[in-house]
Amino acid sequence: MQMLKVVALMAGMTLLMVGLGSYFGGANGMVMMFLFASLMNVGSYWFSDRIVLRMYKAQIVDRNSEPQLYAMVERLARRAEVPMPKVAIAPSEQPNAFATGRSPAKGVVCFTRGILKLLPMDELEGVTAHELAHIKHRHMLVGTVAATMAGMIMMVSRFAMFFGGGDRDRRDSNPVAMIAMMILAPIAAMIVQMAISRQNEYQADRTGAGIAGRPQGLANALRRMDAYAHQIPMDVNPAAAALAIVNPLSGRKGLGLMGLFSTHPATEERIARLEALTQA
Repeated sequence: MQMLKVVALMAGMTLLMVGLGSYFGGANGMVMMFLFASLMNVGSYWFSDRIVLRMYKAQIVDRNSEPQLYAMVERLARRAEVPMPKVAIAPSEQPNAFATGRSPAKGVVCFTRGILKLLPMDELEGVTAHELAHIKHRHMLVGTVAATMAGMIMMVSRFAMFFGGGDRDRRDSNPVAMIAMMILAPIAAMIVQMAISRQNEYQADRTGAGIAGRPQGLANALRRMDAYAHQIPMDVNPAAAALAIVNPLSGRKGLGLMGLFSTHPATEERIARLEALTQA
């Protein structure tokens, strides 16, 4: 099912890119965009985890450099029955985390410096279990490919806004259509991420609570991280925001229209569902 989603995602993004190329460059632009989309599909599948880690400025760590963190991830990975993922740390002071990689064997769990400083161990275990649940359910493939493609489409749409080619008379005669195209391209990418990530987050919360052994740790972590996200900004490409356990852009000002397209379920609803598991 996850692979079918990826194929559909790649096909949809290819059509969008080809449409942009046709509008701004005619037949030549369409061919160029098709070739670019093909390269983008290959790159997003094979190298998306590295691209996402670069978006977060994250570095891989090992048992020697982070023994306590590595041991905790290793213990929970055994409990989740998934291969030991790589462990990475991003420099942001905002407490957050995400999983990436195209398969469980290629999984990466990334933590920010802020989460390692600000969360107690039981809450950090809940967050880690949540990310391992993403790996267990193979959510990361779709989410990581979507983030990579969304980032590229946002880049291309912004580039075309300033340097769009093609039939100048047609563009000048319909500037509203050109502006709408430049706005709709990144919004379409963000909608794809929103559709993918919401149900995945609920499923990962539920499975992660079972891996950690108690839902309350994750519930408390979500409450704490959501509060900090509104206070401590994170400098990250919005295309990669959907991968994080809580929306890292909550505290960013000036998002405008893009801020309307949240990629995460309401934190209050996630906490309520976890607390309902505690009472079950």
